[in-house]
Amino acid sequence: MKGPILRRRLSTVDAAFLYLERKEIPLHIAAVLIFDGPIPYEDFVAAIDSKLHLIPRYRQVVVAPAFNLGPPVWQDDPDFEIRRHIFKVRVPRPGGEAQLEAVASKILGQVMDRGRPLWDIHVVEGLKGGKGALIVRIHHALADGISGEALLKVMLGPTPEASFAVAKPKVRRQRRLSANYSLKEALGNAVQGTLENLLAADAITVGLAEAVLGNGLDKAVHELRGLLPELAGSLERLPFNRPCGGERKFCWAECSLADVIAIREAVGGTVNDVILSVVTRAIARYVKLHKQTVTNRFVRVVCPVSLRQKEDGESLGNRITFLPVALPLDIRDPLRLLKAVVTRMEIMKNAHVADLVALVATWLGATPPAVQSLFWSTIPDLTLPVPLLNIICTNVPGPKVPLYAVGRRMLTFYPHVPTGYELGVGCAATSYDGKLFFGLTADAQVAADVGRLRDFIVIAFEELCQAAGIRRRGRRVRAGATGPTKANGQAVVKASHPKSGTPASKLRVIPPRAGGRPELVQ
Repeated sequence: MKGPILRRRLSTVDAAFLYLERKEIPLHIAAVLIFDGPIPYEDFVAAIDSKLHLIPRYRQVVVAPAFNLGPPVWQDDPDFEIRRHIFKVRVPRPGGEAQLEAVASKILGQVMDRGRPLWDIHVVEGLKGGKGALIVRIHHALADGISGEALLKVMLGPTPEASFAVAKPKVRRQRRLSANYSLKEALGNAVQGTLENLLAADAITVGLAEAVLGNGLDKAVHELRGLLPELAGSLERLPFNRPCGGERKFCWAECSLADVIAIREAVGGTVNDVILSVVTRAIARYVKLHKQTVTNRFVRVVCPVSLRQKEDGESLGNRITFLPVALPLDIRDPLRLLKAVVTRMEIMKNAHVADLVALVATWLGATPPAVQSLFWSTIPDLTLPVPLLNIICTNVPGPKVPLYAVGRRMLTFYPHVPTGYELGVGCAATSYDGKLFFGLTADAQVAADVGRLRDFIVIAFEELCQAAGIRRRGRRVRAGATGPTKANGQAVVKASHPKSGTPASKLRVIPPRAGGRPELVQ
């Protein structure tokens, strides 16, 4: 494995994730991985320890200059100890997915220790059925969803044999950390960062001009103008857009990736369009669950977009921008909604809105680091009359083949995206070994019933498959620990039976046992 490209200075986006973070907004990306057997702690520690030299950034800490005169930098941690990053945790009995979700929620709500390298792994014990699990956290200042795979490649192997410890090279002892790096280096980094961002802004501007002129300026402007009323009309809070407290709830679901691809081929669009249409329909149901109307209302979704080029290789840090899009909540027909999503995403892409967001970010990066720090650190304290966005929904392609940890095969890959401020819910999706996995992160004070939103994703996907005429492939979707319930505990789902195709109106749901899942019956 070729080592990732490293640079000592944090980029503007990397540093922003440090400036924004506080106890109410833990800013790490993460995943809950379930395996077909228990993970032996000592063997797992040895395996990670033997390969961690391949990603030396994971042995470094963030150091900031006095008064933020320069950007933060990475420095080797002379006191690095692998067991400060890999822990054991046991789920309470009966050890089902409900208990695993609760343990993961507690861990994901904790801010990482800035005095150590910004990653950790919890080896989960006590799961029923003889399974094992890992809860992996990486600070967003260290990596984005794609570059975070560097740790995944160290932690997991493509075969059972390749997932164990290897011969460990001798690692030189690191120098003692200084409290702050020198004033000369800080100012030099600040000047260099300003020049790089100015050059990047110039390159983006030239690229935008060429792209818009090449595609036809009139067409791009006309299409975008048609969306302006929707963009303006979507500036209102949804039930989960309230100030967050920090405590998290995490839940998940999964579906067949083959079905997602079949929908895309039958109807058009991309895998991400299918995900967005399912999430949008689920949000519409959630809004109505909270006694609010969806008529003429939109959800403003922000999708992270990778800027990573082939020449970036496996560089760490963040190479992302963001694409905002307003999606209608009042379209009930699954195919019409998917086509509406496809149309709006194409317009936003043709108008190069993500590039405009990147341009604004580079301009901000050209300002002095002290200004950047002040700007990002004050945002969480601002209460705007209307929200700039409602939810972040990210989709990162994952490994296509099975992976292993110390001989155990990974079965599931549930992703976590950080949330906070007034974004009470965040949604992440990733593919792995023929399946698509959803992870929903919610603030426990704002959206304690996030499990209902997860269940609505399951229902929306089933309805979209039916509407697209996708042939059954056995049990298509699976929710996490619990199913939707009324206040009295009676489970209710409106979906089709995965085997018979019985319409939603003819179905009822058997309430799940503790740690189990709801089952659709005729």
